[in-house]
Amino acid sequence: MDTPLSPGLYIVATPIGNLGDISHRAVTTLRGVAAVACEDTRVTGKLMQHIGLKQRLIRYDDHASDATRDHILSLAAAEPIALVSDAGTPLISDPGYRLVRAAREAGIAVTSIPGPSAAIVALTLAGLPSDRFLFGGFLPNKAKARADVLAELGAVRATLVFYETAPRLADALAAIAEVLPGREVSVARELTKKFEECRTGLPAELIAHYAAHPPKGEIVLLVAPPGDGPAAGLDPDALLVEALKTQKASQAAAEVARVTGLDRKTLYARALELK
Repeated sequence: MDTPLSPGLYIVATPIGNLGDISHRAVTTLRGVAAVACEDTRVTGKLMQHIGLKQRLIRYDDHASDATRDHILSLAAAEPIALVSDAGTPLISDPGYRLVRAAREAGIAVTSIPGPSAAIVALTLAGLPSDRFLFGGFLPNKAKARADVLAELGAVRATLVFYETAPRLADALAAIAEVLPGREVSVARELTKKFEECRTGLPAELIAHYAAHPPKGEIVLLVAPPGDGPAAGLDPDALLVEALKTQKASQAAAEVARVTGLDRKTLYARALELK
């Protein structure tokens, strides 16, 4: 028999795709709580059905009111209450931190039940430096804001990790190519599912691939740190000088852009200077 849980808020990680990834401790915790706060009751309802549980579900998402948060806190002060996200570890790119902060301020015990996280799974698959990484959540929708974020975070000597959606992938890759030229990028998608994929290359190569093979599912986008891409150590001027021996400036610029991931127009201007 399971040991009864003490009152408090239990942060429970759930699978990001493969339902077999839920931990024994997560199941035991969900079985022992009085209610489960979740982003979408339909999504969590399917998980609960899979593990044979029928706990009460309380919707708690980006649009939850202060009253809803206060209600969950009042429950957690008297009995065990779980917080889950639609997939993965709660609070990672979702609004749960406000609930946790309020619980701690109110003296309510908070316990975290660790488990799957798409960002960490992608990092282990990509083959990019993992000793230092920075999670940036979702990139902004608007082009200028997206470019500003990439420029700001791109100076950090760490692998950048973003969440992205399939319809926005091409725009995100194009922005990386423009703002962080030469950086190696990994696209990890459908993680832990049947069609899991992690593809690494320069943005131009990935744009071409996904134009021919439109992606589906949730995506984790990883960008190599400065100086760690395939173009690291290459001298663009030396490459241009060599290419200019047999090609026109425009052709030389295009070739060096393909090799280094640098902006073709910038390389063309430099090629004209070197002629």
